[in-house]
Amino acid sequence: MIAHVRGTVAAVTLNAAVIDVAGLGHHVFCTPDTIAGLRIGSETQLATSLVVREDSLTLYGFADVTERDMFELVQTASGVGPKVAQAMLAVLPPEQLRHAIATEDHAALTAVPGIGRKGAERIVVELKDRVGPAAATSAPAVPQGAPWRDQVLEALQGLGWSAKDAQKAVETVADTETVGEQPDVAALLRAALRSLSRT
Repeated sequence: MIAHVRGTVAAVTLNAAVIDVAGLGHHVFCTPDTIAGLRIGSETQLATSLVVREDSLTLYGFADVTERDMFELVQTASGVGPKVAQAMLAVLPPEQLRHAIATEDHAALTAVPGIGRKGAERIVVELKDRVGPAAATSAPAVPQGAPWRDQVLEALQGLGWSAKDAQKAVETVADTETVGEQPDVAALLRAALRSLSRT
């Protein structure tokens, strides 16, 4: 088990980063929120989860332990693998995801691509007693840098959506959401994912 990696950010892609640890580059898949906080050349530490398969070893990285622990917890539900777990955390930050499961908010869970009504009900049944009590939720702060459209577009493509679908979702968000001078990119990404889940 690799609990965390600490080193220099050597590269950042649409859905992953390369962290240089003593000359060894670790390829780490990350959620959009985590990617948004990384800068090439800067030092970082990511909480990690190693997913072992018969033909692969895949490392997933997170900004904090809470996010990593939720990623691992939701995978204990039937039918939830690492990709769906990562999509869940892209749409709902850990505390919002905990709240959705604890309060049986199936609508919030079905906003995640790949989770239908039955899947949401199964997740609630299997995890409700394990996520702990629902807490008040708030939107996480997201570092603002590149224009929000580019960040959301890249994040959607990193989660597997085509460039065409991602662009359509960005335009939908631009038309329906109020975007201020310092937009909450994470909230806009969640809105884009919700629009994709309805199509």
